[in-house]
Amino acid sequence: MDGRPDTLAEFTRWTEERYGPGTALRFRAGPDGWTTRTYTELAAAVRAVGRALIGPDLAVAAGERVAVLAETGPLWTYTHFGVLAAGAVLVPVYPTAGEEELAWVLSDSAAVVAVCDDAAQAARVEALRPKLPALRAVVRMDALAGRAAAPAARLRERAAAVGPDDDASIVYTSGTTGPPKGCRLTHGNFGAVQDGTLPLVRGGPGDSTYLYLPLAHLLAQLIQFTTLLEGGELCYFGGRVEDVVAELAEARPTHLPSVPRLFEKVHAVVLALAEGQEGGRERFAEAVRLGVLAREGRLPEEARAAHAAAEESLYSPVRAVFGGRLTWALTGGAPIAPDTLDFLRACGIRVFEGYGMTESGGVISLNHPDAVRYGTVGRPIAGCEVRIAADGEILARGPMVFPGYHANAAATAETVDADGWLHTGDLGELDADGFLSVTGRKKELIITSAGKNITPTEVEFAVRAASRYVSRAVLIGDRRPHPVALITLDAEEIAGWAARRSLDPGPRPGAHPEVRALIAEAVATANATVSRPARIRAFHILDADFSVADGTLTPTLKLRRGAVAERYAAQIEALYGQ
Repeated sequence: MDGRPDTLAEFTRWTEERYGPGTALRFRAGPDGWTTRTYTELAAAVRAVGRALIGPDLAVAAGERVAVLAETGPLWTYTHFGVLAAGAVLVPVYPTAGEEELAWVLSDSAAVVAVCDDAAQAARVEALRPKLPALRAVVRMDALAGRAAAPAARLRERAAAVGPDDDASIVYTSGTTGPPKGCRLTHGNFGAVQDGTLPLVRGGPGDSTYLYLPLAHLLAQLIQFTTLLEGGELCYFGGRVEDVVAELAEARPTHLPSVPRLFEKVHAVVLALAEGQEGGRERFAEAVRLGVLAREGRLPEEARAAHAAAEESLYSPVRAVFGGRLTWALTGGAPIAPDTLDFLRACGIRVFEGYGMTESGGVISLNHPDAVRYGTVGRPIAGCEVRIAADGEILARGPMVFPGYHANAAATAETVDADGWLHTGDLGELDADGFLSVTGRKKELIITSAGKNITPTEVEFAVRAASRYVSRAVLIGDRRPHPVALITLDAEEIAGWAARRSLDPGPRPGAHPEVRALIAEAVATANATVSRPARIRAFHILDADFSVADGTLTPTLKLRRGAVAERYAAQIEALYGQ
């Protein structure tokens, strides 16, 4: 690994030696400011956690599993690297996981210790103890380092004994059907991902990565590794997703990993402000057009004055929203609206889309400053082979592909074939230049009663892209005569739209004729971009958005289509009865 540590067990020791007094972490120290930790302090905190884990109280043996149930923050990082330094295996658990999923992950992984970030989470785990025979202790994260500790030399021995083929984590996929499966990821898997991505992600001392994504998610963990390997600063959000945009201006990051929704919300807010002025929408569209031309080096001489005016009125203020220093933003997991990408690019903020899955170590392909093609998820990273199977499925192979599912050989055999190809379950295309596009999920293909194959995500994205007032669209139509859709509204955007028109849509905005007409326009726009068999014939606007709490979304906010179809069966049948 080019001088880098061979395993994550040695990670913080290596970063301390290389970056010691540099700032490693920054986080909220209360309502009035931020505090920092150096690489030396990070390593000391990690050693304290590791020594406590292998000490006489907890007695975690090499290879045993330690579960972490907590929100993103510095204690998560201390615990994460402390577990790895102890030669143990990390089992991240989403703090939003329901009781059934929590019990399954802890029992299936046979976790011996559960580390929780507060008393409420600890109480949830304690209540499940009768179902968890392997669990020996439930520990508060802030009290972990206070446990009886093993000698420092013993921790060094544990870390040195870890090899690249040893498991580092068991990450449970938030499956859209059935119980989650535990993906075993080795230290070597993580090393292969770093080898393939570090040359593409420019960063180092002086750079700051703002992290609000849950560290239970593999992408956030990879960002954590990359930032610290390069000697950058990891800046944690204050704990409230509602405050993220306000915090960005204060934190002034250079790097921002995010879900598409954050970027789309900023775009929507700025567009709404423009629409509040006479002729504002047209001026906004022209400013975006000129900004894109300028970024591509194609700005006409006669447009320079207009571009300079837009720099002052639009581009610079938008950059300020993100803190004014943002040079690199990453998104994945779902496509981002092209209009949003153009808007941000015009303002000088480049968002790079990537693709991967837990079973691939988190990354398969990535756009980056030296090779970007908007509308794709980039080229495969170094060391990763990608090909498209005869049925359109994306296959990947390389040292980042996991060795298999924990205690589930049958599922492993279904996912990785005898030649080492990972069957992703996603459908895609490779263009002549090697850029990968993801077109849908193999299992989600809709086949109408007329025998027409439809990729639902393509149509759903078209509806969302057509209107910022749509939160989600779900296409229905398998073994049906034609597609219909369930649509949810973006509550904030609809409220703003109604206020600008002095309109009271009532407690059920979707039932209001003017709101319905607004969404009908978006559906018509989307229908014009897809094939005739894929066009939505009827739609129903739901009264509430989908959520993790009601079981229609996974903890990573993926749609559970079966749960949606079951929950809204009556509304679906009514659409086909029209």
